[in-house]
Amino acid sequence: MTSHPVFIDLSLDEQVQELRKYFKKLGAEISSEKSNKGVEDDLHKIIGVCEVCFKDGEPAQIDGILNSIVSIMITIPLDRGENIVLAYCEKMTKAPNQPLAKVCLQSLWRLFNNLDTASPLRYHVYYHLVQVAKQCDQVLEVFTGVDQLKSQFANCPPSSEQMQKLYRLLHDVTKDTNLELSSKVMIELLGTYTADNACVAREDAMKCIVTALADPNTFLLDPLLSLKPVRFLEGDLIHDLLSIFVSDKLPSYVQFYEDHKEFVNSQGLNHEQNMKKMRLLTFMQLAESYPEMTFDTLTKELQINEDEVEPFVIEVLKTKLVRARLDQANRKVHISSTMHRTFGAPQWEQLRDLLQAWKENLSSVREGLTNVSSAQLDLARSQKLIH
Repeated sequence: MTSHPVFIDLSLDEQVQELRKYFKKLGAEISSEKSNKGVEDDLHKIIGVCEVCFKDGEPAQIDGILNSIVSIMITIPLDRGENIVLAYCEKMTKAPNQPLAKVCLQSLWRLFNNLDTASPLRYHVYYHLVQVAKQCDQVLEVFTGVDQLKSQFANCPPSSEQMQKLYRLLHDVTKDTNLELSSKVMIELLGTYTADNACVAREDAMKCIVTALADPNTFLLDPLLSLKPVRFLEGDLIHDLLSIFVSDKLPSYVQFYEDHKEFVNSQGLNHEQNMKKMRLLTFMQLAESYPEMTFDTLTKELQINEDEVEPFVIEVLKTKLVRARLDQANRKVHISSTMHRTFGAPQWEQLRDLLQAWKENLSSVREGLTNVSSAQLDLARSQKLIH
């Protein structure tokens, strides 16, 4: 999201006078005369009534008024500006409709970008910016990922507590529209906890697990088990459910659902979506061990009808998690490669052995080429001697 720099071709005193007159004319309870306490008091009074312009004003006109307020605000020294900025941010969250919310979003973004990058006030502005972005469906305009977020605060990183609060908000505003991004936010949130305070992150850990399980594009769930707050959930039903999605097959989930149907539904998880995901994960696990699978095996393992095998495999191939070929004539599926559901010590050892084999093969090829080259040179020399 872009915003133009703040520039008003009036002195501060003139701007304050014009704003007071404008809001007075709209019926706000404010004097049209400047405060004798200075610009900061003027701003407090102006911001206190600025929402009256939301009632009848046109978006373009309101944007100009808010721009004028921001242009004064950024001149206030940091040590005296916090309350003013927070009050303004709070007012911007009160837009009565989506068009005006977009105007408020633009104003907050303008304020954010005109504050010094080392100013701690940027965090507060950004937090409210996200709230307003949600009101007008513009969240992805201000938040595209965790790396982008961290770069915004590189010169003045917020505290762990502040980041936790922001991550929770970002999870809340993205969970209905972008589960993959929401899941990454929750994982980042859990990463802010240490062994000393992980025990208080129970609710965050549960949300993280549920978001990851519900995301149709998240299949590598093993890393969640290593997060400290998730470890504190060992023995709880949500941890048992996560473990099933990490390493068990479809029958384990079916049994879990039969035993704890109410719990699964209470977490907002969709049973049919869970079944779909577990079938895919089960197929991936089978593909790790069997380069060739019959349709009969798949109908049994995945609990589907035979006429559903081909559509299922086609859907799996679309995810690009597995490379395979359908053999309809012989009712088989031939596996070329698959992503591992878990990547622990055994997988690292397998990768090491594979790389070692490649290295040895390359050495053999190089040695063979050297021998051929030497033989060619010897042959060329001998032919020269003959002639």
